[in-house]
Amino acid sequence: MNKTLRLALIYGSAREGRFCDTVANWVLSELSALKGLEIVTIDPAQLQFSAAGPDPASQEIIADRVGRADAFLVVTPEYNHGYPAPLKAIIDSVSKQWQAKPVGFVSYGGISGGLRAVEQLRQVFAELHAVTIRDTVSLAHAWALFDSTGNPMRPGQLNGPLFIMLERLRWWADTLRAARKDSVYDERAA
Repeated sequence: MNKTLRLALIYGSAREGRFCDTVANWVLSELSALKGLEIVTIDPAQLQFSAAGPDPASQEIIADRVGRADAFLVVTPEYNHGYPAPLKAIIDSVSKQWQAKPVGFVSYGGISGGLRAVEQLRQVFAELHAVTIRDTVSLAHAWALFDSTGNPMRPGQLNGPLFIMLERLRWWADTLRAARKDSVYDERAA
């Protein structure tokens, strides 16, 4: 069996001046040190959206990257007790490509650290038949956890929860990939 985990890192924000870049860059730097990962990103700031959803080129990018991924890691802020609209547009632009795949979360925000956004996302992903990982990395007052160059001030405090969540994400990804290889998810309910 191919042991390489195809992981899609999904940026939750498209705001100009977003803090999402700081958090996602930290996650990507930690992921780059791990073996057996093939990482692609899905960044709404690099895609085009209208009120109807992504344009055809952006839709194709999303469908391809979500479809090929074995697992997902969503880096999301919490805006007004919820998750951002660009993230919802990415999620809603495909359906079956999410099925029987695990999703992990790195959230950030004020005092809640983005946990309210994650709880809402768990409901959305459950509807898409994706499996969310219980363990999350939640960064309360995230802007105080990183220095001016984007490095964590206390890397050990952040890396421990990240690596625990990643190991569980990998377990689910391996298990569900084997199950998808054995049978097509949709056919089980037919």
